[in-house]
Amino acid sequence: MNSKMKNFVVSTAVFLLGTAAAQAAQPLTGLKRSEYEVVVKSTAPGMDGGNVRLYVREVSAVKPREKIPVLFVHGAGTPAEVAFDVPVAGYSWMEYLAEHGFRTYATDMTGYGRSSRPSQMGDRCNLSAEQQREEFPEACKATFASALTTMASDWDDIDAVVDFIRKQLNVKKVNLVGWSQGGPRTAGYAARHPDKVSAVVVLAPAYNRKAAATAADATIDGVAITKQSQQDFLDQWDGQTGCVNQYDPAVATAVWNEMLASDPVGAKWGTGVRRAPRVPTFGWTPREVAATRTPVMMVTGLTDRQVNPDWVREMYADLGASKKVLIELPCASHNAMWEHGNERLFDASFQWLDATRYKGKTTGTFVLESDLTKK
Repeated sequence: MNSKMKNFVVSTAVFLLGTAAAQAAQPLTGLKRSEYEVVVKSTAPGMDGGNVRLYVREVSAVKPREKIPVLFVHGAGTPAEVAFDVPVAGYSWMEYLAEHGFRTYATDMTGYGRSSRPSQMGDRCNLSAEQQREEFPEACKATFASALTTMASDWDDIDAVVDFIRKQLNVKKVNLVGWSQGGPRTAGYAARHPDKVSAVVVLAPAYNRKAAATAADATIDGVAITKQSQQDFLDQWDGQTGCVNQYDPAVATAVWNEMLASDPVGAKWGTGVRRAPRVPTFGWTPREVAATRTPVMMVTGLTDRQVNPDWVREMYADLGASKKVLIELPCASHNAMWEHGNERLFDASFQWLDATRYKGKTTGTFVLESDLTKK
């Protein structure tokens, strides 16, 4: 780590880690990758008020255009730099937007990827008994059965990184891109901080009209952490591929390898797993969605069996913003950014973040064609 440190708010410090390896970036794109750590006093229950280090990756052109920067926020399991910067040509969402002039950033919430993790995540007994038995001969009794992080602490993490980007680039607002549980993370944050967010894109946003309103109403059923093995990962993906050759196995392998690289402790558990905290979701109800005025693009893969496309349609119906569009992708699953035809998603997000319009429209539903054949 670079020994130089600078403070940008009283409670937060930023460490520049230097330029990362270009991972399989196309050499003619003129892109650069940098890594940072944003250090902030944590509000996550599992951190007991201590500091956390939030990992941030930047992918940008050497000479980016004057555009509002983009911050990518992950979902319930896959870290942000793994999800959005896949080291296979044509599959990095961050690269795509960087090639189109945006400065792009991705951050891991507390408990994920390369960011700080509560110590309780190092105890495999805090998995459910069922998940323990999938990786180990016997299950043991949990030593911690409460939430290690919360939606509120995630919003605080996002706020620290947003403020870092705003200060680094001297801008007032950022754009947000979220995936899955990144939906309540990004759109929920935008509802609370409209002064800091220009526009939002959410892929498979985990919207629930019956979501808990407060932390007291939310629950994690006494299981603090969860895991995913490679077999779990592939089974879940294969279970929602409704079209022939919907994804390239080489891309799945690259994603999984990056997943393990981001979690060296989990990589040594059983067959090798990716760990994540179970996060109680609250505070992003129809009330907050109806009050949202930030422009939002919602995207759903029509073979997604993790976030039902109807839930995304409900979010579109409930959203109060005057600028809102819904993109429906045939032959696309929950993992649409890693599948054939992902350029439909990438292009749509570019259009929205560039001008808060899609095909010149500020509202409406668009079903995009696919070249794949249904099974």
